[in-house]
Amino acid sequence: MFAHHIYEILQREMGSVVGVSLVRLVLAGILGGLIGLERQLKHRPAGLRTNLFICMGAAMFTLLSDELAAEHIGDHTRIAAQIIPGIGFIGAGSILHARDKLVTGLTTAATIFVVASVGMAVGGGLYVTSVFATGVILLCLFLLGRAEEAFGLKLRVHVYEVAGHNADEITAEVNRILESVHGMMDNVQVATTKQHVRLQFAMEGTRQGQAQVLEALKQSSVFESATALGPVYTE
Repeated sequence: MFAHHIYEILQREMGSVVGVSLVRLVLAGILGGLIGLERQLKHRPAGLRTNLFICMGAAMFTLLSDELAAEHIGDHTRIAAQIIPGIGFIGAGSILHARDKLVTGLTTAATIFVVASVGMAVGGGLYVTSVFATGVILLCLFLLGRAEEAFGLKLRVHVYEVAGHNADEITAEVNRILESVHGMMDNVQVATTKQHVRLQFAMEGTRQGQAQVLEALKQSSVFESATALGPVYTE
């Protein structure tokens, strides 16, 4: 009898506004989690949990905005309207200006902004719109980035390390090689050991230009070794 009573209570609630709210929160968590998973796989600062919480939070505030206004006779959009400046504050915190030209986190900030809009759509009961928007977001994150890489539309920052006997000599040789692709050394670091001098630097350029620089560094007789340490993802 007790179990049957509990079942009846849950059935009534699931058919009421509470049940609808729970469904919307679960859907918001799923959609935000899908976008966050893609970000997590690419090792972005705002990953799975961040995007999931943002989407659920936006949905929750949208629901609260409507329910509290209905109960206390107020503006149904008052709380929901504050989501946008709040998300803008979080997005601004994810953008880093590392040096003169290198700005990171722009895509992360934009993703946070659009994930919040998905949460608001779910909270407002626009299920088809929110699911469609999530599909478009995932399509852009997966395919457009690869297309930019394939066609060389996006400049990448790669880090290299060379070793030689003299810092001035290897610096001059690196500058000579970079001149062929109109590149410049950034974030230069020099470390001296008993055996040789190590020089690390970053260079911004297209995929073709980066490959050309690496090949020239390896072929130079001035360096004892030349290694590509990998890209710096600027988004």
